[in-house]
Formats: sequence, C-alpha cells, structure tokens
Amino acid sequence: MHSQDYGRDILAGKPKRTIPELAAEPGLVVEDPASGFCGAVVRIEHGTVVLEDRHGKHRVFPMTPAGFLVDGRPVTLTRPVATPAPATSARSASGSVKVANLKARTARDSRIWVEGIHDAELVERVWGHDLRVEGVVVEPLDGIDHLAEAIADFSTGPDRRLGVLVDHLVAGSKESRIVAAVTDPHVLVTGHPYVDIWQAVKPASLGIPAWPVVPRGVPWKEGICAALGWGEPADGWRRVLAGVRGFRDLETPLIGSVEQLIDFVSSFG
Repeated sequence: MHSQDYGRDILAGKPKRTIPELAAEPGLVVEDPASGFCGAVVRIEHGTVVLEDRHGKHRVFPMTPAGFLVDGRPVTLTRPVATPAPATSARSASGSVKVANLKARTARDSRIWVEGIHDAELVERVWGHDLRVEGVVVEPLDGIDHLAEAIADFSTGPDRRLGVLVDHLVAGSKESRIVAAVTDPHVLVTGHPYVDIWQAVKPASLGIPAWPVVPRGVPWKEGICAALGWGEPADGWRRVLAGVRGFRDLETPLIGSVEQLIDFVSSFG
C-alpha cells in the first residue's frame, strides 16, 4: 500500500443520500413520521406548517429538514416561492384577460348546475374570475337523476336560463338518456366523457402517468385512491384540486363544455 493511501476516507467515493426539497403548497398531502398524522398543507407561519387531516383537524409542525413523508419518502418542506406579478395585463386561470379591481357583478337569475361539490370547486378554481365578471353562480346538484324535476322547479325563462354540466355524457349511458329528455329552450346541457370530474384533470398535472382502470363494481374514487395510494377520497380530491392551476391542466372536452355554459347563461342582459 502506498504511503499516500493512509488516512484516506474509504467512504469518500460513496454517494451521499440527498433529501429532496418540496414547496409546501396549499393542498399538498404530507405525513409527520413521528406522530403518523397525515394531512394537507393549510398554511405556513413562522417556520411551521399547519396540516389538516380528513376529519378537519388541524395540527402544527416545525418545518425541520427531512421532517415529513410524501408517498412514504422523506422530504424537506420549504416555503413556496411567490410568483412575481406580470408587468403586462394578467390572465385568469381560464386564460381570459383578468379584469383589474374587479367588483363582482350582481348575480343573475340564471345558474350553472354541476353534479357535485367537486365539480363546483374545480369550475370555481379555473373559471371563478369569469363567473364573477358575468355574475353567474354555480350550484351542485348531487347527481342528475332528478334533473327534469329540478328544471321544472327552477321555472326557466328568456332571462332565467340554466346551464347544466354532466359527467360521463357518452352515447348509451344513463346520463345521455336523462339529458335527451330535456327539451326546454332555456336550458343548455353540456358534458364530458369522463367517469368523474377528477378524470378531466390531465394525469401529468398530478404527477401520474395515467388514470388507473378501476374494476367494475368498485366505487370509482375509492378504486382510484387505492390504486394510487392516495388514502381516502377526501385526501385524493385535495391532491387533484391542488394539481390544477389553470385551464392547461384540464382536458379539452371539459374546457369547451364549461365555456359553452358560461356563454349561454350570460349572453343576454
């Protein structure tokens, strides 16, 4: 052995394990390994992060290096970097020109109905600015099984229109048969081909290669969460919504359908 070899660190050539850093964006689901508490990021305050679990319980944890797990792997949470405001006219999440100093227009009598609360939250996330400009309110229906009765109760008219967004609107589906029965000229029904509004979010925006195929007979959201290791559907939905920053994160059929509805209910008065 050469004399210069003495004292050399025999582990010097071994690569050190690096812990990735991850911005603590609201909605990011992480786990505190010490307590097992799993929740979505609510906010950052004074070097700590506030998490909310699926029961709505909040807990505060210090943002220590390698202090959390994401999908079972340690990460270091960091404060999100604020995006500087553009010097030119800004665009809304839907791609429209943002109206500066917007004061929401008084709500019209017309409405847009969607099937559930997740649909409403996603539409608000992308088209919220446009809806306030036009004075349009989005309301969840809890399914469309009783769509005809709901339309009759609403009492439509030339200045009281309805736009309805329907999931899984494909030939031969239950939804297509329900929609075919709607003949009111003051109602426009559009839809998308996806089983659930979740599936209208591009997989790449969520960091997955594709939406898993759920076996027949298994509730779709539960099956998706089980296949992806996302926990309960409430946890999965937080992941999905957090992955949507604008219209580019959505599939084209959903974008076109929502924009048709907004035009229909706001193209008068």
